[in-house]
Amino acid sequence: MIRRPDLSLLEQYDAFLFDLDGTLMHGARQIPHAGDAVEAVRAAGHHVVFATNNASRTPRQAADHLGVVGIPARAEEFVTSPQVAARLLADRVPAGATVLVVGGPSLAAEVEAAGMVPVEEDREDVAAVIQGWSPDLGWSRLAEGAYAIRRGAVWMATNVDATLPTERGLAPGNGSLVAALRHATGAEPLVAGKPEPGMFTVAAQQVGARRPLVIGDRLDTDIEGANRAGIDALLVLTGVDGLEDALRADPVRRPTHVLPDLERLGAPFALPVVEGDRARCGAVGATWTDQGDIRLDHGDIADDRLQRAVLALLAVHSAEQAWTGRLLDARGTALGPIPR
Repeated sequence: MIRRPDLSLLEQYDAFLFDLDGTLMHGARQIPHAGDAVEAVRAAGHHVVFATNNASRTPRQAADHLGVVGIPARAEEFVTSPQVAARLLADRVPAGATVLVVGGPSLAAEVEAAGMVPVEEDREDVAAVIQGWSPDLGWSRLAEGAYAIRRGAVWMATNVDATLPTERGLAPGNGSLVAALRHATGAEPLVAGKPEPGMFTVAAQQVGARRPLVIGDRLDTDIEGANRAGIDALLVLTGVDGLEDALRADPVRRPTHVLPDLERLGAPFALPVVEGDRARCGAVGATWTDQGDIRLDHGDIADDRLQRAVLALLAVHSAEQAWTGRLLDARGTALGPIPR
């Protein structure tokens, strides 16, 4: 078996598609090492794309906000769920159609840029409803959306993230507000953003990437979207999901790589090798038992290399379902909950 060298992730990929909230920032606070990682990607001559489900800012506003956080960015480096949603919606309604915007001004701007007419209240000529998160979204606008959806208007959601990471913790995201309209109308929206693969496909095509890597903190959006787009994914443990979530995730939500944060994006990155029921990564390894458990042969689960070995085993042996076994130490003793 030919072993690949311990190339860094910067050497393995040619474009890096970064999530924002929970990956690079918490609200208005930069996550440690995020800015340095983005700069390292640029210094290596690779493409940077910021792929976000956040519908509250235009690409220009999002770039300005990243600058305030301490990460320089250009508007053309962004692919947003409002952009993708407006483009998809324009394909479903006549040119110049009236669209009720259940969201903020930035979402309305994307609707207008796509050749449709945004409005804030329901009326007879409303052909579609587009919904995206806004900090000012209230009951009255949700009610307008419900009226139009009940009349049969096409309903497009920018994304269905249940939560939004902020500097104070997890707040309700667009998916929570979508759930309110779903409950009120019995309808199901079309969804443009992650985990639908379109955002990452568009992002990779936009920069001509041949080996893109998606980087995010959520299994149900970033990682699933990457897998559905056929793109490798790195889960960073700085936001919503932790390591145990990744190990026990359904295969479509299982990341290619896991790192605690972005500090070591340019460090040597040993790739796991699977041989039968054993996986190893460098000097550490893990083995399947006959009972479906995973025994750690060397090291501690906090070791990045061991994480990769375990993920490799899961990918090979549990391709059709989530893993439900136990993690055992080298003596066969079950480990407790895995710390984040």
